[in-house]
Amino acid sequence: MKKLVVLSAACGVGKSTVKDMLNENNMLDNYSCIDTDEVGINWWDYAGTENEAKFSDDCLAEAVRMSNGNNLLFVTCMNPYDFYGTVNIPKDITSTFFIGMTCSDEEITKRLKARPEERMCGSDEFIAGQIQYNNWFRKNAGKFQFYIDNTDKTVKETAAEIAAFIKSIE
Repeated sequence: MKKLVVLSAACGVGKSTVKDMLNENNMLDNYSCIDTDEVGINWWDYAGTENEAKFSDDCLAEAVRMSNGNNLLFVTCMNPYDFYGTVNIPKDITSTFFIGMTCSDEEITKRLKARPEERMCGSDEFIAGQIQYNNWFRKNAGKFQFYIDNTDKTVKETAAEIAAFIKSIE
């Protein structure tokens, strides 16, 4: 059976960058590290439809399938309350852990403004929403099995701390 570790944060905090570091340096044995963006499911196919809530189910199910029997580090914006309240957890997942990650509001702004225009992340309205969500993570830091603020950490340091936490739950 599989462990599911969910790395969750607002857009711009560095989830995908950390996931890439974990993968490139083979920092997690027996884990597949998969980002919501990699599963090939388009949010816009769900947005505004009666199946909107099914997006998270389908993304998680596809990530589990892609993990090929390994434990799964799933990188997403989903928070624990949404996850446990609405997501259908695949039956081969036996335990779930959440990592909450934040950084400073200034850092989120800088990172989102630097993204390519086609990602539609640079508007003041979008950034304000992500900062508000980031602040939710800060306020609820103690509710995560592991919480990290990566504002003053390198990507390598952040990845190493996350890898150490995941190894501690094995």
